[in-house]
Amino acid sequence: MNQNVYSRRPSSAIPNVIFALLIANGLVFVLQQMNDRFMLINFALWPATHPGSPFMPWQLLTYGFLHGNTTHIFFNMFGLWMFGRDLEQLMGSKRFLTYFLVCVVGAGIVQLIVAAFQGGLYPTVGASGGVFGILLAFGLSFPNRIIVPLFPPIPMRAITFVFIFGLLELYLGISGGAPGIANFAHLGGMLFGFLLLQYWGRGRRRR
Repeated sequence: MNQNVYSRRPSSAIPNVIFALLIANGLVFVLQQMNDRFMLINFALWPATHPGSPFMPWQLLTYGFLHGNTTHIFFNMFGLWMFGRDLEQLMGSKRFLTYFLVCVVGAGIVQLIVAAFQGGLYPTVGASGGVFGILLAFGLSFPNRIIVPLFPPIPMRAITFVFIFGLLELYLGISGGAPGIANFAHLGGMLFGFLLLQYWGRGRRRR
């Protein structure tokens, strides 16, 4: 990537994949309101090692399209739109979709590992793992872009924002300061996103 890419102004349009993801998440949320129990049992991510758990392999993907409430889906979709627009234009639609889904599945894998250690039987839902992966890629692709997050509403470089949020998620995950939030899954989305970016980068260097 070159300096011209870093200095591009944000696009106001909604690229195709992001638009499709916004619609898909919205439709699934409507279905949840119609039969939340059915959607959670079959499509949320359940612990894989707990006796009696309704875990199925497809939940590693489908959980990322379910959300707990209106606030949950709003912030995830806002983050997808805010940080994903320029990334989809930079990566291309196919690669962007691949990246997002890998981050969702990667976050789910990390969450299964954490749940195996913690015990308990509870579902995990939300696109946050994919959104945190997108946040990481945005910070690495446009490190000097000045953004003003919703919290804290302070202008800062994109890479600084990523670093702060990564440390915050790690602290909350270790301390248990945010019960009910899958902080390690968020970090898992960032980890798998980073690994995929490194894999793609090595492929470009070999060529």
